[in-house]
Amino acid sequence: MVEYENLKKVNEPFFGELKKSFEATLESGRYILGCNVEKFEREFASFCGVDHCIGVASGLDAILLSLKAFDFEPGSEVLVPSNTYIATILAVLQAGLIPVLVEPDIHTYNIDPAKIEEKISQNTVALMVVHLYGKVCDMDPIMEIVQRRDLKLIEDCAQAHGALYKGEKAGSFGHCAAFSFYPTKNLGAFGDGGAVLTNDVEISRKIRMLRNYGSIKKYYNDAVGYNSRLDEIQAGFLSVKLKHLDAINAHKRKLAQLYMDNLSDSFIKPAFYEDKTDIYHIFTIRHPERDLIKEYLSEKDIMTEIHYPVPPHKQTALKNMFHQYDYPISDEIHATTLSLPISFFHTENTIREVLEALNGFITQ
Repeated sequence: MVEYENLKKVNEPFFGELKKSFEATLESGRYILGCNVEKFEREFASFCGVDHCIGVASGLDAILLSLKAFDFEPGSEVLVPSNTYIATILAVLQAGLIPVLVEPDIHTYNIDPAKIEEKISQNTVALMVVHLYGKVCDMDPIMEIVQRRDLKLIEDCAQAHGALYKGEKAGSFGHCAAFSFYPTKNLGAFGDGGAVLTNDVEISRKIRMLRNYGSIKKYYNDAVGYNSRLDEIQAGFLSVKLKHLDAINAHKRKLAQLYMDNLSDSFIKPAFYEDKTDIYHIFTIRHPERDLIKEYLSEKDIMTEIHYPVPPHKQTALKNMFHQYDYPISDEIHATTLSLPISFFHTENTIREVLEALNGFITQ
């Protein structure tokens, strides 16, 4: 069987280093906001080319605390892509703000810069871009809009650890950038975890305060904060895996190239751009018979996933929130996309097995 993902196999090459990290943390007696978190924050900020990194409890919290740090007026509007994972929208709602959906580009699956300005109103305070599947958005036109319209830019980098746009890392463009370290990410922890990146020293100070009950000095609370701290054990594990992230990303790009070179053109493959270095957190294809293909591959013991079967505007949790508009591009993406195996543990021979099956579907 070709598994879609197997986290034990992904992490086995690092078990020795991970065990040493765990034992050192166990023996240290310091389990909350200790030297591991401080070390990882320095390392990840340096890796992304940003001044400050603040470890938090999850990717959703990273977005939420980024929004809260700007003290936006309740009810202000934040633009988000209409095909994002629901966590992006949940964070906006939990911050007391209003999400406004902007359709993506059908080729990149990222927010379409040409559609942003038509959704800006006098209540718009921020634009949140999502570097979906591991490909960075078209940042030049986005940055021009943000600067001209005086908006805050927040990057949702939950799937883009190490991805590049014109040589610059995802997370280095916005006023804040939110990362998730969910175990399936290219830089994945062994539980939940997240981080916020920023070049703004005051925003960094606010987020450090908000993640820890609104406190900088113990027992003195200056704001209504949260309990959202990156765990010491997870931070130690992330420092181990960060050393290998470039190799993980390179391996996934190699597997992606096999798909790109050998998969039938009957499938819509990810778009390739010279100015973007995709990390292929997820390798998606599109086809009108997506569900039939998924079943066909399953019968051949090849596992796939759908990211994501239901667009945000059709989720029960968001019922009637976006009913005044249609989102046909998002609908098209969610109805036709299929995610193929492309994990760090997969081999080139495994990908060739998937290719043979997929191309066989076309010729049957």
